[in-house]
Amino acid sequence: MRIKSKTFVHIICNVMIFVLLSTILLYTAYDGVAEVFGVEDENAPIYCGNKDSNKVSLMVNVYWGTEYIEEILDVLDKYNWKTTFFIGGMWAVKNSDVLNEIVSRGHEIGSHAYYHKDMGKMTYQQCLDEIENTNTLIKTLTGVDMDLFAPPSGSFSKETITATAEAGMKMIMWTKDTIDWRDKSHKIIYNRAVKDISGGDLILMHPTEMTLSALPDVLEYYKTNDLMVDTVTNTIK
Repeated sequence: MRIKSKTFVHIICNVMIFVLLSTILLYTAYDGVAEVFGVEDENAPIYCGNKDSNKVSLMVNVYWGTEYIEEILDVLDKYNWKTTFFIGGMWAVKNSDVLNEIVSRGHEIGSHAYYHKDMGKMTYQQCLDEIENTNTLIKTLTGVDMDLFAPPSGSFSKETITATAEAGMKMIMWTKDTIDWRDKSHKIIYNRAVKDISGGDLILMHPTEMTLSALPDVLEYYKTNDLMVDTVTNTIK
C-alpha cells in the first residue's frame, strides 16, 4: 500500500506540473512576442485575425513571379474576392505597371521592405530606412499610403518592431505558410492552405506557377466551407 500511495502522489504531482506548464505556454503563446522583445502589446506582430469572423486572407509576398500575377488576379476576380499583396521595393521599381494593375483590381497593398534582407539583423535606422523608402516609392508609383508591413522571411527583432511602429505601420506575420517557394507541388500547396482552416487565418503565399495552379481549388474549398477571402486589414478587425 505504501508503494501505491507514493505512486499516486507522484502521478498527482506530475499532473499538477503539466497543468502549470500548460498555463504558462498558453500565456506565452498569447503574449510571448511582447515579452521576448520587450514591446507594447499594440506594436506586437499580428499572426492571426478575427477568429469570430468567416474571413481569411491570402498574404501574397512579391519580389518575383511577375509572370503569374495577372492570372492570379483573374482567379480572384472570378470569386470577386480581394486580398493583400506585400510588395518588395526593388520589384516595384521594375514592375510599376503590374503593381498598378494589382491596385486597379481593388486589392490591398502592403510593404515587404525594399531589399529582401534579414531585418532581424539590422539596426533600428536600417530597418526604418527599408520601411520608409518602400513607403515613399509605393506612394509615388500608386498614390497608396500603406500601413501594413511583412518583414522578409518573417525575420524581425525589437529594432524592426520599433521601426515599424515609428513608421505608423502594423507588422503582419502569418497563421499558415504554404512554403510554395520551395515545394513546387499543387497538392502540397493546396493541403497547407486548407488544412484546419478557420476564420481569421492569414495564409502566406507567393506568385509561383504551382500556387496559381492550386489557387482555384483553394478558393473553392474556402467557399464550400463558408469562408471568404478578404484583405488583411478586414480580416484582423
